[in-house]
Amino acid sequence: MPGDALLKDYHLPWMTDDGDDRDVILASRVRLARNFRGIPFPNRASFQQLAKVQELAGDVLQGLEAVTGQPFEHMAVDQLTTLERNVLVEKRLATKNFIRNPQYRSVFISRDERCSVMVNEEDHLRIQCAAPGLSLNAPFAMASRIDDLVESKLDIAFDERMGYLTSCPTNLGTGLRASVVLHLPGLAFTNNIDSIINISPQLGLAVRGLFGNGSEVIGNLYQISNQLTLGFTENELLENLKSAASEIVSRERQARKALEMYAKDRVEDAAWRAYGIMKYARFIASGEVLDLLGRVKLGADLGLLNELDSKFFPETIVASRTNYLQNLAGSDNMSKTELDRSRAAMVRKIFQEDVK
Repeated sequence: MPGDALLKDYHLPWMTDDGDDRDVILASRVRLARNFRGIPFPNRASFQQLAKVQELAGDVLQGLEAVTGQPFEHMAVDQLTTLERNVLVEKRLATKNFIRNPQYRSVFISRDERCSVMVNEEDHLRIQCAAPGLSLNAPFAMASRIDDLVESKLDIAFDERMGYLTSCPTNLGTGLRASVVLHLPGLAFTNNIDSIINISPQLGLAVRGLFGNGSEVIGNLYQISNQLTLGFTENELLENLKSAASEIVSRERQARKALEMYAKDRVEDAAWRAYGIMKYARFIASGEVLDLLGRVKLGADLGLLNELDSKFFPETIVASRTNYLQNLAGSDNMSKTELDRSRAAMVRKIFQEDVK
């Protein structure tokens, strides 16, 4: 079965504890949108045209290992089950829009899972690379190497005035969308998170939940990205996001100091209660996991709970997702009771494995 090991592995190499500002910023990601000249965007293309894009991209992307130093696995989306497609979304290696119409869609995923290239998503190519902590330059450099490979072989749709042509007007220009994932319990608990959300549009930024557009904010996990690309250089977009993220990190740390000063006992109690539930519970609901996980991480970051290795956080995010659990069980017909039991068992397993 294609990608079986990747789809059953719950590690997230791009969300580890070795990045800058990792106590607040979990990961950084850069995405480039590119289209081939003379072929309609995927939402307007015929199956024959989509097949042509897939053929052109496939020929070029065979050279990914040479420019990235990483072997890539090639998956045809229509050869994956619905569960497997959704696992790719849960691991942030693909998007919901991408898997909605699987015909003539494919994805190239690096062995370390830090890079993926979607063929015939909203654009002909969506190149995305990620790294732990606040580290936008490294993913951008890697995505740029992949982009250089593509542009050296294929004619990309580009206009001297508008820049790279994309299916969505907000991606016109550089075609670059950069984002960071942040854990902001301090700002949430001190009721200062709304000021961040309200000012973000004025800075050209969008604030969403962990899983992107329309996703609910759970566990105080937020994703912040640039809204526009037209009229800015890549470096300007990256520096603007880095500057905003650094300011948010500073405010979050101030809020955490306030919590330590005025509510340390409550935070410590909440962290240990959440830890106890996750280590011993026999049933855990999907929405409950991220809330509990956020409390445990805050306690660990403040030095109030030192039982766990830091990798417990990203591992639990993946291993507790519904589609991941169903795919692992080989069944898309699990009841809520079965899912909640399976989820609790996976969480217990991780919390036992990651004890220091």
